[in-house]
Amino acid sequence: MAEYDLTSPLLSPRSSDQPQTVLTVDEDSEPSDQSPSNHQPPHQTHNDEKTTLTSSNPYAFLGSDAHSVPAPTTVDPFRNGTPLISGVYEAVKIVLCLPIMLLRLVLFGACLAVGYIATRIALEGWKDKQNPMPKWRCRIMWVTRICARFILFSFGYQWIRRKGKPAPREIAPIVVSNHVSYIEPIFYFYELFPTIVASESHDSMPFVGTIIRAMQVIYVNRFSPASRKNAVNEIKRRASCDKFPRVLLFPEGTTTNGKVLISFQLGAFIPGHPIQPIIVRYPHVHFDQSWGLISLAKLMFRMFTQFHNYMEVEYLPIIMPPDNEKLSAVHFAERTGQAMASALNVVQTSHSYGDLMLLMKAAELQQERPWSYMVEMARIESLYHISSLEAVDFLDKFLSMNPDTSGCVKLHDFSRGLRLKACKLSEEIFGFLDVEKNGSITFKQFLFGVAHVMKKPLFMQACELAFAECDVRGDNYCMKEELSNILRHAIPDLNEDEVHGLLNLFDSNNDGRISRDDFITCLRKNPLLIALFSPRLLQKDFSRGGDRMLQDIV
Repeated sequence: MAEYDLTSPLLSPRSSDQPQTVLTVDEDSEPSDQSPSNHQPPHQTHNDEKTTLTSSNPYAFLGSDAHSVPAPTTVDPFRNGTPLISGVYEAVKIVLCLPIMLLRLVLFGACLAVGYIATRIALEGWKDKQNPMPKWRCRIMWVTRICARFILFSFGYQWIRRKGKPAPREIAPIVVSNHVSYIEPIFYFYELFPTIVASESHDSMPFVGTIIRAMQVIYVNRFSPASRKNAVNEIKRRASCDKFPRVLLFPEGTTTNGKVLISFQLGAFIPGHPIQPIIVRYPHVHFDQSWGLISLAKLMFRMFTQFHNYMEVEYLPIIMPPDNEKLSAVHFAERTGQAMASALNVVQTSHSYGDLMLLMKAAELQQERPWSYMVEMARIESLYHISSLEAVDFLDKFLSMNPDTSGCVKLHDFSRGLRLKACKLSEEIFGFLDVEKNGSITFKQFLFGVAHVMKKPLFMQACELAFAECDVRGDNYCMKEELSNILRHAIPDLNEDEVHGLLNLFDSNNDGRISRDDFITCLRKNPLLIALFSPRLLQKDFSRGGDRMLQDIV
């Protein structure tokens, strides 16, 4: 029997290398008498299979060939299993627990207040945040830590099952954990009192922000490369100094439902220190304690109205960094992820925080199946270097094409979204994205196609050449008349309204002129539109510096 690791899918998607039924139609060529194979009838398919017609590739001039899109996944790592109160047992239990909830609320508020006061006392006058907190201040923080344990008690965690023990700080200065709820940071604050890595937005949270500062938090802006680099350097500095507490990171970068592990950020693994993984489980039957897209108030209410909430914490064996420096942090993260996934008995997917951003955006715009817009962003980022923010912008563009209830877009709506009329070029662009040739595209197909075009080394060169064609006066501004001629060269029967719509797309600030920045920015936001300039770029005979670039493109 073949062996599979925990990351192997249960059902293997059909490889793009497998043969498919393809009928190529070339309108410009005629059958030759000397080529008998040209007279062979097209392959007939049976069992109601569709014959696939391949159109010409509108991005061949960039060196692009046919691209593949991974099969869609049905895994939703962020969906809570019990978003609604259902069943007689759960309803009766909540009613019975309402008086208990009031007592728990009082306990929660009192502990939060006492812990906040103790933390303010511990932080009073402490200005040297670059060095470890003095021991006498840490002793005061024990009051807050005890309050944290009573807060867990108020949420229904009267006892917490532990397996294994935390390794000494001098042996494993960094610990990583899966992230399911807001409960884990409270538990680790009580159990380990570590230094944590958290988003900058946490600092402004009332009460909680003050307590986080007492943990000598390392703030990071996940969208700023400079901030991420500084955070990695600070992790390395503190992990190397025994006087600092151990460093705690949630490498997934966000909460999940605990049924899978999503891709790991590399901040914990780049410093190259030994790491102790910790896994957290929340066994349940009636109430899923994962955060998901449920509001904090609703999740707290459900926790307050349970007799008991189960939580299990397991400390795993230490994972040592690679001895060979050539082995990257990616390999270190993979080993750690495999160990955690094995202990949790789950798989690790290529989803990331970017998928949560896409999910929330689709839900915000009231899409019927918002989970269908997740694309496993970690894979796309590694393949095409498309950021999560760029993916959200492309989702905005896709949703403007009016997808149906299944999240698919037809040719007519696709063309209208790109401000193109129904023509041969728009059909070719649509056919380039429609890798399954079923007459509709998903957001995943749209994003992979856009990313594929943008990744081509000649894409930016083509953008520059296209602008040079429009900048006939050489003043770094595109002439609308010249741009109109180029657009009509690609789509001959464009009317004035259609040309005006495309011109407005390039003239984003509506000042009547299209600067180089406006032009390039428009093509970066709408990479598929570079196909509008291919006829001109391929036919124009440059007599000066453009010759070499044009030859590269051809």
